[in-house]
Amino acid sequence: LILIGGFVQLVAGFLAFRKYDHLGGAAFLTFSALWSSYGATRVLCAAPVSGHLLNIGAGNTEGFTAGSVAFLVLNAFLIILASSFNVVLLCLTLAMELLTICFLLFTLQNLPLPFEIVMLIVVSVICFYGAAASLANGMFGKDLLMMGPPLFTSSKKDSEEPLPCVCPKSHLTSGLRTIAELLNTGAVCGVPTDTVYALAASCKHPEAIEKVYRIKDRPQEKPICIFISNLEQLRAASPPISPLLWEFMENVYPGGIGCIIRKGEWLKKLGVGAGYSRVGTQDSIMIRVPDLTVLVHLIDMTGPLAITSANPSGEVDSTHHDMVISRLGHKLEGVLCDGESDEVVASTVVNCTKIDESGITIVREGCIPAGKVMQIFERAKNR
Repeated sequence: LILIGGFVQLVAGFLAFRKYDHLGGAAFLTFSALWSSYGATRVLCAAPVSGHLLNIGAGNTEGFTAGSVAFLVLNAFLIILASSFNVVLLCLTLAMELLTICFLLFTLQNLPLPFEIVMLIVVSVICFYGAAASLANGMFGKDLLMMGPPLFTSSKKDSEEPLPCVCPKSHLTSGLRTIAELLNTGAVCGVPTDTVYALAASCKHPEAIEKVYRIKDRPQEKPICIFISNLEQLRAASPPISPLLWEFMENVYPGGIGCIIRKGEWLKKLGVGAGYSRVGTQDSIMIRVPDLTVLVHLIDMTGPLAITSANPSGEVDSTHHDMVISRLGHKLEGVLCDGESDEVVASTVVNCTKIDESGITIVREGCIPAGKVMQIFERAKNR
């Protein structure tokens, strides 16, 4: 059971890091190491055969003792950090410190069994409450189960400046509607995609697309692509697309591959109105259908969006909404906050303008490897 607890703590640590909670991630990974080490040592020492084989016994536990002391020191730092987070995490780190003392006493062969049982019960209760509170509060977006205030707060927190733009959360319908309303009035907003974060502008507002260039310091000769919500929208616009290209797009959409195709008046049927001349080049346009539900819903509310990565031109991509806010928030009207992105690089771009004559060309290799793209194309060609 102790080993299972260590695995659960490990999963909790990785989930915390994925949610950009570095303190929680570090704490749970430390707890996982402690929990697993303690459990493994108890099991090995309790089994005569394994204890003999590994030379674990009286007078041979110096390494385990040193390890438990190291955990004591490390967890002491976590206690200090947890005191500025919330009461539940502070109680958990304090309980883990006492559990580490159990580990130390065990290595010294001086651990009272009742003390160990009590500490395991206390840790289990705190872990159960903390997990239940985090799950309930996260699901309903409010403090249903109290986590407690921090014991110490930074004086800077009270004087924090307000966010530079509107920053609603993506899982709230009101947040999605807020960003859609901004885009429909000609604003430029940061949005999550199925790859990295992007800047979005409505194709109905060419001045907003021009603003994207200024915000990023993007060279005018670099074209901006468009996102649509599904392939049926493209079919309804009746572009002059060959059966091979349709087959290829049906295999790559939705996903992290963008197809460059020939531009034409059919784009206006697609919903690209006044921004026609500001997206793509004179002859071609890159279109992508993202594989992200929240962005697809947003596009359904706004129509096709002009999209480019949410970073100053020449710099690395933004993989969290905090990066977008800190780097470009003062130039934007809004950022749709969706946490960490699923990818760390942008989409793969494929030139399909001569697909029937000479096949496809990889313009930029991104999150989808070029080899996989070529395999998809070969399957489409064979069909």
